[in-house]
This record gives sequence, structure tokens and C-alpha cells, in this order.
Amino acid sequence: MTHTIWTTSDIPSQAGRRVLITGANSGIGFHTALEVARRGADVILPARSEAKAADAVRRIRAAVPEAKLTAAILDLASLASIRAFAAFYAARFPGPSLDLHINNAGVMALPHRETTADGFERQFATNYLGPFALTALLFAHLKPQPGTRIVTVASSAANLGRIDFGNLQSERLYKPMWGAYAQSKLADLIFALELQRRLTEAGSPIRSTAAHPGYAVTNLQAHAQADRSLSGRVLNGLSVLLTPYFSQRAAQGALPTLFAATAPDAAPGGYYGPDGFQELKGPPAPAKVAPAAQDRTLAQRLWSETERLTGVTFGSFS
Repeated sequence: MTHTIWTTSDIPSQAGRRVLITGANSGIGFHTALEVARRGADVILPARSEAKAADAVRRIRAAVPEAKLTAAILDLASLASIRAFAAFYAARFPGPSLDLHINNAGVMALPHRETTADGFERQFATNYLGPFALTALLFAHLKPQPGTRIVTVASSAANLGRIDFGNLQSERLYKPMWGAYAQSKLADLIFALELQRRLTEAGSPIRSTAAHPGYAVTNLQAHAQADRSLSGRVLNGLSVLLTPYFSQRAAQGALPTLFAATAPDAAPGGYYGPDGFQELKGPPAPAKVAPAAQDRTLAQRLWSETERLTGVTFGSFS
């Protein structure tokens, strides 16, 4: 990757490419979908409700009238919903038909521990278990050719995360931001890197990359602002002080994802974030990888545990 500032004008044509982006109805996911649609991609935009998906379609078409868009329903906190969406995709777009899969949707710092219908802690389920299961279920639909990519959106919070196998679901101790959220985002990064290792070992041309948006102001902050614990109040206080100087809009926060998804320079297993101070804002550049994310033994254990929890496996990578 060169030092030239990379912008949306550098996105190659996406004409003829089918792109799936979770969480494309808001925040960086919306801007990611908008830009690839602007470059001619056929974009699938699943959201938790038909109304949210339809609203995303309406807003993108307002900016890109010729956009090719498909709305769908998907709740990443529900294995049943993930399986239903995978069945919908298989029926609508059978065979190897997907060029780009972006795991973007997520929740952040829910002030109180919540569990899903499957019994998982909601952040771990939505941010990590769901994307793992969805990627596995759709893997056979990815085109086995150069240019096909899987992008997983992590967070700089991964640097402070720890995979605690004795507390994966935060059942013993729940810390909204630096516990559950940071763990889920570290798991995302571990997943992206381990997925690339397995693809490489199988000789697959499919590429796995990861990105984080830095400090992008989106609706994710709403939950964090509702956290009235001491750590939550401290975090919110810092947010008030830092936002005017170290944050960026969602459109800028989408740039690392777009780079990881479309740039020819994005390396297999590459991880990208803003190049500014502490990776909070700025154009995309290679990001710091947490040491835990590079631990192959940890990655293999997490992968096995994830398969056990979700009941979903990838099968063959070749």
C-alpha cells in the first residue's frame, strides 16, 4: 500500500459484482453500500426488519437512481434468522454467485447484559457468532476466483479485548464496553485472520480481510451513552471531550472497510483502519493487530468453540 491518500474515487468499478453487506441500513454499513452501489455493484442489504431494509434501499436510490439493490431480513442475534436468510439467498441467487461478503452489522456497549433466543450474550452473538455462522452458511455461494473477498469489521477496541473461555457469554461478569464488546471485536479480528490462514492452506483464491472505522460517530454510540455505570460515565465523558477533535463522520469511517473490500492493494489477511492519531480518524492504512489476534492456538480453539456453540461449520475451503 502506498502513502497516497485513498478515497472513494479510488474504488474500482464494481459492475457485475454481487455484494452482501450486513447492517447496511445505518452508519458505516450504509455508506459502504452507497459507494459500492455507486460503482455499479448489485447490493444485497439485509436488516432486522423489512422497514429498515426498505428505508436503506430508498435512501441509496435517492443518491444513485440506477442502483441495483435487494432488500432482505436478517437478525444476526438469531441462528434461526441466519439460517432463514441463507435459505433465501440460496433460492434467490443459487450456486457460486457472491463476489463480496461484508460482515459489518454490530451492537456496542449494551448497558445491561442481554441474552438472545439462543441463550448467547447479545454482543457476542450479534458481533461475532452471527457473522461466523452467516459466513459459513454462505461460503459455498462465494465465487472461487481471484477478486472474491470476505471483509469483517472489527474495532480498535479489539486491542483491549481478551477471549475469556470461562466467561464468553459474560455470565460471570458483564462489562459492556471493555469486556463484552472488546471481546466480541477481538473475536472478529481473530476470525478474519484465521479464515485467511485456512483459505491459504486450501489454496483458495478467496481473500479474507478486516477493517475498523476508528472513532466514527454512528448510532452505535447510543447504547454506550445509556450506560450509567462508573466506567460508562467515564467513557461518555471522554467521548464528549474527544468527539470534536478525534472523531470522523460515518462516511469517513467506511473508508477502511471499502479499502479492505475493493482496493487491489488490500492484502490477504490485511487489517485496515484510519492512519491518524491512535487510528481514530484519517484515510485508510494498515492497522495495528492485537497480539492475541495473531495467536494461532487461540484462534483454533475459538474456531472450534464457535462451531460447537452455533452448530455451523465451513466444510471444505477448496
